[in-house]
Amino acid sequence: MNQPDAPWGTTIFDGRAARRGYALNKMCYSFNSGANRAEFLRDEDAYCRRYGLDDLQRAAVRNRDVLAMIDAGGNIYYLAKLAGVFGLNVQDVGAQQTGMTVDAFKAKLLAAGG
Repeated sequence: MNQPDAPWGTTIFDGRAARRGYALNKMCYSFNSGANRAEFLRDEDAYCRRYGLDDLQRAAVRNRDVLAMIDAGGNIYYLAKLAGVFGLNVQDVGAQQTGMTVDAFKAKLLAAGG
């Protein structure tokens, strides 16, 4: 959710967002364990409920929608763990954040010298 003083399209991760996203971030932190990643993949929704994710957070996870997870209080550093479970890499996430296809995002990075 954009804050009035934030640059357009930017979601600020502040104390309010941290409280809103606590369950989601706690779940993502659990993916440091391979056993937890496997358990999540066996039954995603049960795993999300176990950590207390609300309906919006569970829908964002189900839809692999990183931007919705950020809006729901997700911290990108924890969400990166979840993205890895989904087989997404940094360029996949960057493409979502910019509204581009992965190929267009890669081309933009190459054109910028990145």
